[in-house]
Amino acid sequence: MRIPRIYDPKLEPLSGSSLTLDDFGAHHVAKVLRLKPGAALKVFDGRGHEFEATLTAVGKQTTVKLGQELPRSAESPLQLELLQVVSRGDRMDFTIQKAVELGISRILPLTSERCGVKLDAERAAKKIDSFQKIAIAACEQCGRNVVPPVAPLQSLSDFLRTQPTEDGFINLTLDPRAQAKLTALPATGRYRILIGPEGGFTPEEVAATAAAGFVGVTLGPRILRTETAALVTLSILGAHFGDL
Repeated sequence: MRIPRIYDPKLEPLSGSSLTLDDFGAHHVAKVLRLKPGAALKVFDGRGHEFEATLTAVGKQTTVKLGQELPRSAESPLQLELLQVVSRGDRMDFTIQKAVELGISRILPLTSERCGVKLDAERAAKKIDSFQKIAIAACEQCGRNVVPPVAPLQSLSDFLRTQPTEDGFINLTLDPRAQAKLTALPATGRYRILIGPEGGFTPEEVAATAAAGFVGVTLGPRILRTETAALVTLSILGAHFGDL
């Protein structure tokens, strides 16, 4: 039987200590999994520490006792950043979930001229919080004990204006007219991938990304949906340069 994994950022890396789960973890244990005291768990802090644990109480306070630390890592050897223009419906949720499973290091949601999602500041903050929870849940499921951060929502133009220029990343964007393939890239281990909206980038945005040092690459002759393009790109990079 698979042992459930629970995320709690308050975890102190000390075997034998007691931990009161936060509301997110407590709800998952009591309401979703319906576990009883004595159940076996694994608890991780999102920063690389993971422990065996035993559920000791469920109720107003849900507590666990930590056992042995598990010296295991499921992190990709690559540093992968996904710059994804927010897509509609549950497509963005799906993209984040699968990107985490494929080893993404950081997710930066963006808006663009043809972005179909319009959010005010309050709704944007709630959406980012939701995206982060999806990333946490994906880590619980896939065995990662480092949670990739989801950055605050920003426009493509703001990102291009403020991005670091010499940070060792190869900046990539998908271009059906490009000739370069992902497998021909230098093996630097650090890749930043920009994925546009359903309607694509405007000519002005294409020019701006090129001026900012983004290199066009192709995924073949077929036009892929925005969520498909992100996951295919991560899969190819992981298979060719990483651990897939």
